[in-house]
Amino acid sequence: MEIQAAIVLVIMFFLMLAFSVPVSFSIIASALTTLIMFLTPKFGVFISAQKMVTGIDSFTLLAVPFFILAGLLMSNGGIARRLINLALLILGKVPGSLAMTNAAGNAMFGSISGSGIAAATAIGGVMLPMEEEHGYDKGFAAAANIATAPVGQLIPPTASFIVYSAASGGVSVAALLMAGWIPGLLWAFLCMAIAFVYGKKHGYVVKRTEKLTLSAALKIIWEAIPSLLLIVIIIGGILSGYFTATEASGVAVLYAFILSVFIYKSIKLKDIPKILVDTAVMTAIVMLIIGASNVLSFVLSFTGLPQAISKALLSISGNKIVILLIINLTLLIIGTFMDMAPALLIFTPIFLPVVKALGMDPIQFGVMIVMNLSIGTITPPVGSVLFVGCSVADLQVEEVIRKLIPFFIVILMALLMVTFIPALSMWLPGVLGLLG
Repeated sequence: MEIQAAIVLVIMFFLMLAFSVPVSFSIIASALTTLIMFLTPKFGVFISAQKMVTGIDSFTLLAVPFFILAGLLMSNGGIARRLINLALLILGKVPGSLAMTNAAGNAMFGSISGSGIAAATAIGGVMLPMEEEHGYDKGFAAAANIATAPVGQLIPPTASFIVYSAASGGVSVAALLMAGWIPGLLWAFLCMAIAFVYGKKHGYVVKRTEKLTLSAALKIIWEAIPSLLLIVIIIGGILSGYFTATEASGVAVLYAFILSVFIYKSIKLKDIPKILVDTAVMTAIVMLIIGASNVLSFVLSFTGLPQAISKALLSISGNKIVILLIINLTLLIIGTFMDMAPALLIFTPIFLPVVKALGMDPIQFGVMIVMNLSIGTITPPVGSVLFVGCSVADLQVEEVIRKLIPFFIVILMALLMVTFIPALSMWLPGVLGLLG
């Protein structure tokens, strides 16, 4: 009966996704149908409701709406231009500096906003016209923007690791946040290296029409510091023990509100109700997915599907490298058509036992799965950030994809390094004493 239940669950879930049914409803409908057909016909609805409530009844998940609100405040707070000016000031006349500035801006803005799509839109929207004005190939400029937009989903503060912590049974959020730093920066730096090489080859150098004075440089730095302080305050507060990762999200909201409304004055008080409504809508979507995924986890445990997948993977080969490559390939494909939160909630319980059996720490796997799913957002055929980035550049995917190939190569190199070199994820949390 368990096999039949697993077949019904999987077929119904992917069939509904194929018909463009929202992920949360696909999860609930397939899980509830399986419950009623094979486990408890009378109490299936009651158990589903109970599991949904317990799934979101978590102190850690309180951070999700606060980080969403902080991200929206910062996204609407006019920080993109300030971060771009800072990155451009540092990179100056380096070949390919505008594309490198785009990468650095995406890393900084993405970590603050927590969204690859927001980074591709806000930073790309400013940088692409500048690059075109300085003679950059439009397809390459769009590729550099798209390739680095998801970096912020690895660099804290990011809600992705909070969702993974909930899905994995309570892995330390503080350790996960620190574990994402080096992989995220590695991704950004490798893409910047591609931009440097391409820029040097094609003579892409910024030609300033007026001399940059010391006072102008100091003004650029001064205007960018408040935005960057958000990261310092949150990470510093968590590491020093002044507040937990969940409490840090509340501090982030307060700081983002003061910065956007009273310091930068880029958000008016009349804009706050709309931002709060957008936050409520996004939070409801995420929480519905989390609750639905908890029902799915309960049904999966009944069907024995995670254990069967684990046994199947381990039986394919005794070689750890082969199994991890299969998992990476699977997650890359999943990331092209499924959003980060549901993918983390569905596939963490399936693959985590496999990698633990291979000796991988849950913290390293957390970075690996988030990195995989982030790459999926810029990968054809249906990567969300890929299409948004092309739309911002007013180009077709076919016009950009060839220019993306060098970036894909170095990003996949970074993924393999994160997969097979534990120190990239584990060193920083270990140095900071965050490993249990």
